[in-house]
Amino acid sequence: MRLGLQLGYWGAQPPVNAGELVAAAERCGFDAVFAAESWGSDAFTPLAWWGSATSRIRLGTSVAQLSARTPTACAMHALTLDHLSGGRAILGLGVSGPQVVEGWYGQSFARPLARTREYVDVARQVLARQGPVVNAGPHYPLPRSSEGKALRPITHPLRADLPIWLGAEGPKNVALAAEIADGWLAVYFSLRMAEQYNAWLDEGFARPGARRGRGDFEVVAGAQVVVADDPKAAFAAMKPVLALYLGGMGSFHASLFRRMGYGDVVDEVAARFLDGERAEAAAAIPDELVDDIAIVGDEAKVRERIGQWERAGVTMLSVGAGSVAEIETLAGLVGG
Repeated sequence: MRLGLQLGYWGAQPPVNAGELVAAAERCGFDAVFAAESWGSDAFTPLAWWGSATSRIRLGTSVAQLSARTPTACAMHALTLDHLSGGRAILGLGVSGPQVVEGWYGQSFARPLARTREYVDVARQVLARQGPVVNAGPHYPLPRSSEGKALRPITHPLRADLPIWLGAEGPKNVALAAEIADGWLAVYFSLRMAEQYNAWLDEGFARPGARRGRGDFEVVAGAQVVVADDPKAAFAAMKPVLALYLGGMGSFHASLFRRMGYGDVVDEVAARFLDGERAEAAAAIPDELVDDIAIVGDEAKVRERIGQWERAGVTMLSVGAGSVAEIETLAGLVGG
């Protein structure tokens, strides 16, 4: 089991201690640091800025949103970051949800699986630089018209095999990740769903032309890992953000929790959240749900749960941390 530091996306202001956390993560043996984006800060700039003070830790987008950039533009970002970091970039991609895609980026959310497949293919062509980049698909046609010209990137990418990971939640998208990507970024991983997750992954690995197999594929689970004598307090602190994902982002993320068996909870949280009762929405989330997707307890329980997640197929935990002390504690739990 390895560790990744999840910086997430910014709120109203940039975080004040991110550089300190990134330095501590590298010092403590974390494998990677990740930045995300929603409708505020972007995923690439923080990695270039804070990653410039590091020399070993990998720098990953978790995730860069497909609708924010054309696939060629996204590949340009990735190859640039890869050169600047000496080959440490990871391109994590995700489709996001219709609220963001259509409400913020002004793009169509239709056919997310087909769009993802085309997007990854075009990005890989850029990174391979074996010829002009072309695509006959309907979503990202290159060239778009007779006025356009198929081009090969001016800059030679440092690595043709720069890792591409997919953020995926549903069965078809997870199988697609196993088929065409180098890793899966699992949002809100749950042990109770592990057997189902692995079945979805195996479906993708079994497809003709699958890029990788179980042995060289990364499963990166986002999780809050908290050593606490009072789990209830830790659970309560996580519930407001969970209420946003269950109740404030439409059906996209809510479907994930319905598959876990929390359909009634999702309905109540959504109703309260949309009525403006955000505190009540958070309070409607049972501790059991939080315990399903987080690792919380005393040190012995946390170590046990980490082992269970590893045996379920997780190769890396992508964790949040607010202080250097938390990073040091987390590193100690998995052996540094």
